[in-house]
Amino acid sequence: MSVSDATDWPTSALDAAATAFAALTCELVLDCTAFGPDTGLPQQEVPLPALRDWLLRHPRAYTARDEVWRELIRRARLDGPHWVVAAVGMAMPALQQYAGQLCEEYNGDPADVDAEILTGFLTALRDRADLTKPALYASLCKAAWRAGRDLRLQQQEYLPVEDIEHVTPGPRTPKAPYGHPDLLVRRAVTLGILDPEDEQAYIDVRLGHRAIEPIAAANGVSVDALRMRLSRIDSRIAEALADGLLTGVASPETVAQLRLQAGQRSQRRAGRAAARREAAAQPPVAAGA
Repeated sequence: MSVSDATDWPTSALDAAATAFAALTCELVLDCTAFGPDTGLPQQEVPLPALRDWLLRHPRAYTARDEVWRELIRRARLDGPHWVVAAVGMAMPALQQYAGQLCEEYNGDPADVDAEILTGFLTALRDRADLTKPALYASLCKAAWRAGRDLRLQQQEYLPVEDIEHVTPGPRTPKAPYGHPDLLVRRAVTLGILDPEDEQAYIDVRLGHRAIEPIAAANGVSVDALRMRLSRIDSRIAEALADGLLTGVASPETVAQLRLQAGQRSQRRAGRAAARREAAAQPPVAAGA
């Protein structure tokens, strides 16, 4: 059965995701031997529904849960939308529980709560969850619950406003753009503190809070390499801010020095890339040679 075969497609976002998960899971498995026997997971390829049932039966298997969800998140980010559906389906028991709790005494459409819960989960899945940290599943579920809760809270909020008839018209002083993150990053590139080829990755990860794995793949580098590169950029930007270079006027000598350093970084990067290409072009050495 394919997802498109469904004739009565659910109107609820969570029900639709559960239907899609049921249609896809006949094809999707995880090889649990990759996680090692210490996790307690079955040491074989396990279909996702069976793996979900195993995790539900072992609520204290924290290491196993982290390993499984780290792999699910990685695949959802890199291997296509069917793994996004798979991740949602794996979390469906918790998401449906949150929906039931948040819809109690809710005067709006329960489908709206479902949609917000799913949106919160997907946002964390695609960009927010940090694969280097523990309790990944808990962080995804927390993001989903918060999104649904925020919708509930909107029902209780009101915004008091002044009497519009007595508002005194007049100009308002606009905020100066100095210090805005986008402008600081652009100035850092102009000064040579941030290399142009790293600008978009820095914006996406540091300012946009996007997941690092797809960005590293798109840039042809490992996640660890990109993480270290961004960390070094953080240090250079912090130093430049402390010196007032990004918010003030840099002397010609300082600009020349920064651009010299940028050129040296570019040369080192080009040298490493050439070495990798040369190593990849070498024929493999036969065993026993």
